[in-house]
Amino acid sequence: MTFIQFHTLLVIASIIFSGFACQHGHSEQQVSNNIPDTVIVAEEPAPPASTAPVEDTLTIPLDIQYIMGRFDPAKHPDFILIESKYTDKEGSYLRKDTYRAFVEMYNHALKDGVKLNIRSATRNFYSQKSIWEAKWSGARLIESGENLAQTTPDPKERALKILRYSSMPGSSRHHWGTDIDLNNLENDWFNSGEGLKMYNWLKEHASEHGFCQPYTAGRPYGYFEERWHWSYTPVSAKLTAYARTHLKNEMIDGFLGSESAPMIDIVKHYVLGINEECNKN
Repeated sequence: MTFIQFHTLLVIASIIFSGFACQHGHSEQQVSNNIPDTVIVAEEPAPPASTAPVEDTLTIPLDIQYIMGRFDPAKHPDFILIESKYTDKEGSYLRKDTYRAFVEMYNHALKDGVKLNIRSATRNFYSQKSIWEAKWSGARLIESGENLAQTTPDPKERALKILRYSSMPGSSRHHWGTDIDLNNLENDWFNSGEGLKMYNWLKEHASEHGFCQPYTAGRPYGYFEERWHWSYTPVSAKLTAYARTHLKNEMIDGFLGSESAPMIDIVKHYVLGINEECNKN
């Protein structure tokens, strides 16, 4: 091989090697450019979907049929199914604004070592009617163990006995999707231990989230004290005000024993017979 041939081979080899090196370098640059993108995605994942509804405001339906619970919350656009982590009763609904406020209160309480659990939420007219008529007819004993169909023939007295523990259909705050029963349905449970800690927390902090206890001790009439029952007043206070001017005893009908509503003055003594603090919003 002559010197010229040898030199030519060296030039060719050099060109080939340079081309290979350029290609390899471009491939490395592509990988390098991809690495930061991958890291950014890993470090900043999309936030999980919130369990609280996103609506800032909802229309408050000042409507007598709504006040009386004559609708299906599962089909109402302002209502939402409660997640199982917040309740031990499947298939429960609340207004979306009430639910969001409850979730915020739940998280606040949890940080302070208190776990809130919804025992009961929205009950419409038809759900309340089922409870009421079972007790009225004696198919279900009241909490004292009485069969009212056997022991109490007078309609006013029979209704008053049921009202110790259950609302009359068409008159319950649970119709509105603003009221919840929490953790335990016995006042004594809130006198000590976990119950007392929870009740003290609610008395101190529930108002920060818009909630108020409507059935306190010392009111002149209405339901007995219910330490478990809390109401979302930004909505319920407006509904109470509407009921004050529009709901009449004679409208409370469509169930066994409804004739007792005017006898008792159900609107004044039970619908409106609440803690005055819960009328503020």
